[in-house]
Amino acid sequence: MRVRLDIAYDGTDFAGWARQPALRTVQGSLEDALTTVLRSAQRDEPTPRVQVAGRTDSGVHARGQVAHVDLTPRQWAALPDRAGRPAGECLVTRLGGVLPRDVVVRAASVAPAGFDARFSALQRRYAYRVADRPDLRDPLRRAEVLWTRRPLDVDAMHEAALPLLGVRDFAAFCKPRPGATTIRELVELTWARPTGGPDAGLVVATVRADAFCHNMVRALVGTSLAVGEGRRSTAWPAQVLASRERSAAGGVVPPHGLTLEEVVYPPDAELAARAERVRAVRMDEDVWEDAPGGGAVARG
Repeated sequence: MRVRLDIAYDGTDFAGWARQPALRTVQGSLEDALTTVLRSAQRDEPTPRVQVAGRTDSGVHARGQVAHVDLTPRQWAALPDRAGRPAGECLVTRLGGVLPRDVVVRAASVAPAGFDARFSALQRRYAYRVADRPDLRDPLRRAEVLWTRRPLDVDAMHEAALPLLGVRDFAAFCKPRPGATTIRELVELTWARPTGGPDAGLVVATVRADAFCHNMVRALVGTSLAVGEGRRSTAWPAQVLASRERSAAGGVVPPHGLTLEEVVYPPDAELAARAERVRAVRMDEDVWEDAPGGGAVARG
């Protein structure tokens, strides 16, 4: 049976999502915690393997990550406690007792038929946060907000982003990988300076797409910052896109300003069909979700 997990984590001290030998990763921590909670080794049952919607790399955070894990009926049936709480609630509580404090499973539930955390997803939504004035620099948020020295023209950044929307070849904004397509549908790239809430005063990018190739969000942000600082014109990002040359784009910004905020799925009745269509396209290219460069392992 398939179980959906809703997850949040601070990526600062993780070497990304994907399990890697001798490195601390989110997937490794979560799978180890599941093994402990489910006592898979003692019961001679399969070791839990977690599949995720978007494999973030070192330093990238997540507030709305989604994953799934396949459990045996016996593993699921053993979770409810003497108080009669549902299995999913008990799993969340027990994982909270063994997981490190920088990763949290917020919810666990039996997934609808056909659900696949990665292949059923319609969109991923990221945010990138920037403090462009000294009075906005909060040391308590230094691990999730980029600090820059130059004030940013948010209106110019927003204008420059508009021609990038739609189905495009983002080769100029992606780290090239043999055999992998760089065509993506960029649904939203907006820049705003919120006037209220925890991000008040910051310059915040909202980026949504069906999927992201490697470095795409961080390269888009780097190019936008060049416009916002007045180093490039508002027409420049579209020229970079048209060039299809990776060297033409702005620099790749640091990872810590990037957070995966949400993964969107279709109605339950459409999950299986969506997964089948996307799997046929993506399996051969080994898609990378956006995150910092230099990842040591292939991502799926």
